[in-house]
Amino acid sequence: MANAPSDDDGHAPGRARAAASRFADRPLANGRTDTWRHPAWVRLAHWLNVIAVVVLIMSGLNILLAHPHLYWGVRSTFADPWVSIPPIPNWLLIPQGRNLAEARNYHFLFAWIFVLNGLAYLTLGLITRRFGRRLVPTSADLKGLGPSIVEHARFHFPTDDHARAYNVIQKLTYLTMILVVLPMMLITGLSMSPGFNAIGGILLDIMGGRQSARTLHFISAALIVGFIAIHVGLVIWTGLFNNMRAMITGWFVIEPPGSTAGPKRRHKPPTEPGDPS
Repeated sequence: MANAPSDDDGHAPGRARAAASRFADRPLANGRTDTWRHPAWVRLAHWLNVIAVVVLIMSGLNILLAHPHLYWGVRSTFADPWVSIPPIPNWLLIPQGRNLAEARNYHFLFAWIFVLNGLAYLTLGLITRRFGRRLVPTSADLKGLGPSIVEHARFHFPTDDHARAYNVIQKLTYLTMILVVLPMMLITGLSMSPGFNAIGGILLDIMGGRQSARTLHFISAALIVGFIAIHVGLVIWTGLFNNMRAMITGWFVIEPPGSTAGPKRRHKPPTEPGDPS
């Protein structure tokens, strides 16, 4: 079944018909279908985010090690921290080894790259209405939340035509990251900036003090790391080559009806009459 390209492709309505053949489904052997999934701006934003987030995490760990303890409130008392961070190997740090000043330079530079890339992604997502179509769950999606939870718990995911759209857990997770976790990381990071405090110090008060902001910044970063770990694991589980190809070329292979990624259900063959078993 051929699909005409949607607004995701970034084409004006007048050019949609001319682009239809280019982005239509392409039949493959054995009942498989090559379908257009990610426009160029989504792929570019994704890989810029990968680079920015990796540098932010590794430089952030270096900054954290300057005082590897977290507190609530205005001051760090050096007694009874909320949590203490264990030693972190040098290969996880940018730059290698303890270097607070250089780590801050990396962190601030890539924080701006991350923010500007995110703003461009949000703007294009709203202009093309991609967010509304692909990320906002429908009432039918929400009614299927229970079965989707069971499906995820069993690591059992469809790779047939159902894989064309995100499932409800994916939609809710992506929206939570975009609308809650990432803004929290940005706001808490800004609230700790002395330069920003000079013009907008109220943020620090809202956060409950510099140490609370630092702790919330660490929590949001930890949630992002958790999201990345699960995301990468599922990318591998559901087809590393296919998912990577989709994020590089834009094209994603749909398997024949009934295909799934995950443990296959095995059925015992029926017993023949007279079979002693």
